[in-house]
Amino acid sequence: MTASTTPTLLLSRLDCDRIEALLEDPRNADIDTSALEAELARAQVVEPGKMPADVITMNSTARFLDEASGDEREMTLVYPSGADGSNDKVSILAPVGSALLGLRVGDTIEWPVPSGRTIRLRVLSIRYQPESAGDLHR
Repeated sequence: MTASTTPTLLLSRLDCDRIEALLEDPRNADIDTSALEAELARAQVVEPGKMPADVITMNSTARFLDEASGDEREMTLVYPSGADGSNDKVSILAPVGSALLGLRVGDTIEWPVPSGRTIRLRVLSIRYQPESAGDLHR
């Protein structure tokens, strides 16, 4: 990733604490979490009540575009226990999940995926974001 494709990340303190605990869980020792750890290290952490509504947090439902394929998808970012194999949920431990965490509507990021290619994702909208004080879905 280059600086031009690495937007600033905002994370809620609650999400950050929970993800750090997840990364320390020995059951996840066989998963390569280095990219997620790097994202956490560079993120700006804010209190959950101060999270803007246009930022992807854990349990957010966001629509994004794979700029290479033109595919649009709507997915909810979940912890591994919430990933039920459906196409509409993605685990934070999956490459796409790690890529989406902390992005804002309009942000674009390049992210390597296990197939060896790099995807370029652009956040189109956030339908639900539980952290935001301005969230109308509460």
